[in-house]
Amino acid sequence: MLAEIRIDGLGVISQASAQFHEGLTVLTGETGAGKTMVVTSLHLLSGARADAGRVRQGAARAVVEGRFSTANTSTRAAEEVDRLLESTGAERDEDGTVIAVRTVSSDGRSRAHLGGRSVPAGALAELTAPLLTVHGQNDQLRLQRPDQQRQALDAFGGAAIGFLLDKYRSLRAQWVEARDELIERTRSGRELAQEVDRLEFALNEIDSVAPQPGEDVDIVANVRRLTDLDSLRSAAAAAQAALVGGADAELGGDTGSEAAGALDLLGEARARIESSDDQQLTVLGPRLAEAITVLTDVSSDLAGYLADLPSDPGALDTLLGRQAELKSLTRKYAADVDGVLEWAAQARDRLSRIDVSADALAALTARVEETAAALAAAASALSKARAKASVKLGKAVTAELAGLAMGKARLEVAVRPIPAGPQDTAPLTVDGQEVHAGSAGVDEVEFRLAAHSGATPLPISRSASGGELSRVMLALEVVLAGAESGATMVFDEVDAGVGGRAAVEIGRRLARLARTHQVIVVTHLPQVAAYADTHLVVDKVDGGKGADSGVRTLTDEQRVVELARMLAGLDDTETGRAHAEELLATAMADRAG
Repeated sequence: MLAEIRIDGLGVISQASAQFHEGLTVLTGETGAGKTMVVTSLHLLSGARADAGRVRQGAARAVVEGRFSTANTSTRAAEEVDRLLESTGAERDEDGTVIAVRTVSSDGRSRAHLGGRSVPAGALAELTAPLLTVHGQNDQLRLQRPDQQRQALDAFGGAAIGFLLDKYRSLRAQWVEARDELIERTRSGRELAQEVDRLEFALNEIDSVAPQPGEDVDIVANVRRLTDLDSLRSAAAAAQAALVGGADAELGGDTGSEAAGALDLLGEARARIESSDDQQLTVLGPRLAEAITVLTDVSSDLAGYLADLPSDPGALDTLLGRQAELKSLTRKYAADVDGVLEWAAQARDRLSRIDVSADALAALTARVEETAAALAAAASALSKARAKASVKLGKAVTAELAGLAMGKARLEVAVRPIPAGPQDTAPLTVDGQEVHAGSAGVDEVEFRLAAHSGATPLPISRSASGGELSRVMLALEVVLAGAESGATMVFDEVDAGVGGRAAVEIGRRLARLARTHQVIVVTHLPQVAAYADTHLVVDKVDGGKGADSGVRTLTDEQRVVELARMLAGLDDTETGRAHAEELLATAMADRAG
């Protein structure tokens, strides 16, 4: 339920706050005092679009803060709120309530906070969805739309229709996927066959070359080595001769046909040191032994390097030819050989999923027919459940209308299939009729109202006046409310266009609805206001800095004055107050009964 609301800089309200309690709360006040701003603030807390034009003139921003309690809500609603708080990192206040804040700056920018955390405005919508329902004057117009009427019928049908609708939607997703694939396969069969040819040709070309990962990089390095082969061989041979000796070794400036190598000289030096009796000299022997070991390893590596150098004079030509083959692939398919191999893998995967054979087309056709049959059965079951629920809903709303001074009125809820239209390239056949399979079923729901006995039921968009439409919406809300308690329902002038006996009945119905829900009503009718558990009034004061409004809670004596004012402005007369007291006493006795 909504526990408290604070408003700063919104419309004519510079600063105001109000506490709400269980039961029925009414908001009254003169026209233009700012009652609508209270409803606007609740819309903002519900994540509605922010309008900079709502910011009070001269104010930098408008701030709306709401405090919500889940103590008396349904288990489902409390669990949804807990999941939202956990996902956003928001926290409850010390008393267990949840604080939501919406800020709208004068330049149109909007910010939202939940439980001390900055969140998207959509998070506020998730919070209020299970806790708060706001019925503005525009909701009466939305009630005339077929999709809103279908949603109302589905809500009345409860879990039974919900289960069938979920099953229908799941099967519809499978049917649409299979149908679209079949349509695409049939339409683009030639294109698919051409794509298969292109992929097969490309893969054959790649397979004939058989590139290896990183091969192009290795070839570049090998080509560079072969180009410098003579200088590399000469340098390696000279280095090895310098180590082991040979005709090309030059040591100490002396040149001989078989000059001594570094290893020979180190060996001779080691022998001479080890033959000495001087300990300072002999300790150098192990170090020379280490140097001999290192040079021996280097000599061996040089020998291996020389042995690995290509000796085939045509090796360079072979590598250049291979490089040309790889370049022909990289020009067509990717920047390097690794990219070519990746493209080939993707092409093979795509090729495995393309099947243009007659068998594949027949199998896909069979799958479409199977899913269509299952979907048709689910659609038929959903339609029958809706038809059954429509009769009960019509009777229940009709009974409520009788209590709202529309005793002769009758509401009928028609459920009929939506015929397939030109946009349905593959219509669904349900119970022998081709229909449009929409996301919510194959049914169109229409509320029809017979305003008096003997009248022909007509769509409510054509048959209901503004006052009648208000009462139909209220009757529908009372019926849909059921036994689930805890949600907050806000009605903005649901009694528009209503007066007299009908106004009393609306007040009575709202009071009855408030037994299981927190109900907040903005009203101009004293007959409705008299049924309130809590009466709030919005006052407007015209000062030097412009009009300003505030919200205050009325005492019992103040309620009498306010009701007298609402009774044609009779607040300053004894007769008006007597009428207000009588109205208030009658409502209290009616509620007690």
